[in-house]
This record gives sequence, structure tokens and C-alpha cells, in this order.
Amino acid sequence: MLTESFSLKISSNHLTCEMATKISNAAMFGLSPENMSSHEHLPLELDSSFLNTSTIIALCVFFALLCACIIIGHLLEEHRWANESITALLLGLCAGGVVLLVRKGASSHLLKFSEDLFFLYLLPPIIFNAGFQVKKKRFFKNFSTILLFGIFGTVISFCIISLGVFWIFRKIGVESLSLKDHLAIGAIMSATDSVCTLQVLSQDETPFLYSIVFGEGVVNDATSIVLFNSVQTLDFHNIDGLTVLKLIGTFLYLLFTSTALGIAVGLLSAFIIKTLYFGRHSTDREFALMILMAYLSYLLAELLNLSGILTVFFCGIVMSHYTWHNVTESSRITTKHAFATMSFIAETFIFLYVGMDALDIDKWRESKASAGTSAAVSSTLFALVLVGRAAFVFPIANILNCVQKSESSKIHFKQQFIMWWAGLMRGAVTIALSYNQFASYMRKSPESALMITSTIIVVLFSTIVCGSVTKPLIEAVLLRHRKPMVSDFTDNVSLEDLRVLLLESGDPSNSNNNQPARRASSLRLLIRHPTTTVHYFWRKFDDRFMRPMFGGRGFVPFVPSTPTGAADESSSA
Repeated sequence: MLTESFSLKISSNHLTCEMATKISNAAMFGLSPENMSSHEHLPLELDSSFLNTSTIIALCVFFALLCACIIIGHLLEEHRWANESITALLLGLCAGGVVLLVRKGASSHLLKFSEDLFFLYLLPPIIFNAGFQVKKKRFFKNFSTILLFGIFGTVISFCIISLGVFWIFRKIGVESLSLKDHLAIGAIMSATDSVCTLQVLSQDETPFLYSIVFGEGVVNDATSIVLFNSVQTLDFHNIDGLTVLKLIGTFLYLLFTSTALGIAVGLLSAFIIKTLYFGRHSTDREFALMILMAYLSYLLAELLNLSGILTVFFCGIVMSHYTWHNVTESSRITTKHAFATMSFIAETFIFLYVGMDALDIDKWRESKASAGTSAAVSSTLFALVLVGRAAFVFPIANILNCVQKSESSKIHFKQQFIMWWAGLMRGAVTIALSYNQFASYMRKSPESALMITSTIIVVLFSTIVCGSVTKPLIEAVLLRHRKPMVSDFTDNVSLEDLRVLLLESGDPSNSNNNQPARRASSLRLLIRHPTTTVHYFWRKFDDRFMRPMFGGRGFVPFVPSTPTGAADESSSA
């Protein structure tokens, strides 16, 4: 009897663990226990799989659609309006419609949006690759401009959208939203998605514009999420004059600490790989350590309630500047292509996910809103996006044009228009933040469901309609294949560097008078040429202190099995 009871207990524990595994796998893909396949109720001897049928079906559908997106994207490479983001979104909508027809419109929880899947598995590789592949010299040359548009501009958009929602929604009839909800909507709708524009712009033909749009897009996403998290931490039941100061303080704290954490983890990875020489035994360990430490930086930021996007982005920049040069040649090729591939797959997966989740019929039923109300709310949100974007792009650009003395550094009106247009699209970050704010089980209300459905409408409209017009619009505005604009020439950097060197050494015209050249002060250089001066002195600091400790360009790891190592051994002999 003791043996039988013990065996029964083991069997029951095995079944419990197996069911828990199936439920957790289902939860990762948005499956609920009541929607699991009926084969769960079959006898044990007929159920030999550790995964339920619904999970396998969901994976098969998504992987088949990913393959279809890659093939269709390749066939439409030269098309005037289509790109891979729009293709993935349309395929997701079609697949969601097929699932609704198969299930006869009863439920679509099979395609439920999962915030954990998005924020923990899909977003980190995209943001890390953006920092890892960024043209650092061009990015930091325009760093002050990028920060103005990405941080200050996003805050302006956040304020305009929040005030507009607070004022207009009450006239439409949406009155149950709190002040926290209005501010959260401002942060949600401020998160741009410039993927469609970046797929059209060329780094070679329009380097200046590409750098601004790319950098502002990344900083904008991070700023929007930091603003959203700052809003969540405030106590709106006790609002006083210090509330705005607390919001600003929380925002600055998250901004600087997240950046510092990403830099620290990136430097730590560079120091470990440079010191231990993993390539002596296995290049796989180098690659594995880079991936794990990059992902660890994101998880640490989320664990400390910081901005994981900012952390992993600057971790990618530091790794590309130091760590990538410390690994072997084969690992450099592997990491470069592997990070780009993971980012591409995750990005396509997100658009498929958003497209399929848009046809979750339960959300539309819960909103209980008429077609007129839903259209009014969605139109209001998109109109505020247009106004909020224009309220900072054109003023900031013209202010910078007044400050800049060099014609090559000015942002012309055509470029301003492209920058304004690039920020109109909304994507997966907007969807995820909307779910975070309004999809909680504690807030089952028609207004919350209405906010989610309206956000989905804005994302679909902006991505499909505005995204499809992006390519012909940019070609028409920028007059592609004609003479490039002054600010897109790439040789201005070298001229400015030479100018700084001359200023630092002194005025060469005085040398003819047999007078010693007067050395310009660092403060004078910083005031007259801030960006170039900071870059010049950073290079000096980097070469003297940082690279000897953390490696970087010029550091060649000693690996006996490589041609470099063999040459070193022969020379030493």
C-alpha cells in the first residue's frame, strides 16, 4: 500500500508539473486554459507531448507567416509603396481574419497580446542592434540635435496630447478617465515608430537626415517609456505644487541611471573579454558572453525599475566601440550578422503580432462604443499626434538653424518635413503601453476597452496608410538621384576636425611675423565648436585611458590558431 500510494503521488505530481508547463507555455503566447485544445482531456497514454496543440499551432502559424514576410518583402524590394513592416501587418490582419472565420467569431484569445513576450523577448534585440549598428561618429556628431528632438520634443508632444485629450474627450463623452489616464495617453501616443521611413532613407545618400531620424526614434521610444513609468509612480490623490517637480526629477533619474547602467555593463563585457582571451579556446564563448551580457543589462534595468531601452541601447554602443574589437575575426562576423538577424525577425514578428491581435473580437465587444464614438476618439488621437509632432519639429529645427553658423549644419524645410512625417507612424511600443495602462483585470470598463481599440486603429491607419505613402513622398520631396543637399555631404566632418586642430594650435597667419602662435583655450573651442571640440577631446581621452584598459579599435586578441596568432608566434621565434 505504501508503494502504491507513493507511485500515485509521483504520478499526480508529474501530471501537475506537466499541466503547469502547458499552461505556462500557453500563457506566453496569450492562451488561456479554457481555450486550450480538447486533446488535453484525452487519456494519458495518448498525450505524449509536453506542449499543447494550441501552442504548436500558434508557433506554426507565426513561423509560416515570418517566412512569407521574408519572401514577399524580397519580391517587393523595389516597389514604390510596400515595405516589410506593412507586409507583416497586412499578413497578420489576414491571418487574424482567417482564425476568426475558423473559430466562427467565438473567441480569438489564441492571439492575445502578451506584454511579457514583447518587452522581455522581442524589444531588447531590436534596440540592442540599433545601438550596435549605429554609425557612432555621425550619431554623436548630431547628438545634441538628436537629444533636442528625442527628449525635449517628446516632452512637448506629451504635454500637447495630454492637454488635448483632457479637453476634447469630455466633449466627446468619454468622462470616466482619470488624470493619470490622460497623462498616460500622452506618453503612449508620443512613442513614434520610424521603421517605415528608415527602410526608405539611405545612410549613403542622406546620412545627416538618416542619423537624425534614427537617433530621434530610439531616444523618443526611451523617453516615452520613461515618461510613462514616471506617470505610474506619482500619487495623483495628493496633487500639489511639487507634483511637476517630482515628475521631472523621476524622469531625469531614470534617464541618467539607465544610461549609466548600460555603459557600465558594456565596459564590463569589454574588460572581461579583453582580459580573459576567450578566443584561445572557443569563439563560441565570446559570442555567447556578448549576447548574455547585453540581455543581462536589459533585465537589470527592468529589475531596478529603470528604462531597459536606454540601458540596452547604450550597452550596444559601448559593445560595438570596445567589446566587438576584442573578439576574434570570426566572432566579429558572427556577431554582426547574428544581431541584425535577430532584430529583423523580432521586428517582423511584432508587426505580425499586432496585426493578428487587432482582430481580437472580445476587445471590440467590451468597448460598447458606437462606430461614431470610436471614429471620433481615434481621429482625435491621430489629430493630436499630428499637432504634437509639428509643435516641436519645425520650431526646434528653425531655432537650431538660427544658432548654427555653418550652412552644412542647418536643417532645410524639406528635411524638416521628412522628420515630421517620420514621427507620425505608431507601432508596437504604443500598443504595449496601451495594454499596460488599460488592459488590467482591475479595470474592466468600456472606456478602457475603447482606449485599446482606438489605439489599434491609430496604429493600423498610421502604419498602413502613412507608411505606404512614405517611399514615393520621400522620393518626391528629396528629389532622389539628384544633387544632394548641402547638409548631406560627408566630408564636412573632416573639415571641421581640421579647423579645430588649427584653432587649438593657434592662428597660422601669425607664423609669418615670427611671433609664437597663440594657443586657443579649451573653453573658447567649446563655445565656438562644441560638438567637434567634445569629440576631439573625447578621442584623446579614449586613446590615452579607455582603450588600454577596455580594448577597442586597434586591439588584436592573441589567438594561436588564427593567422594573426601564427604571425606573432613566428615573429617572436
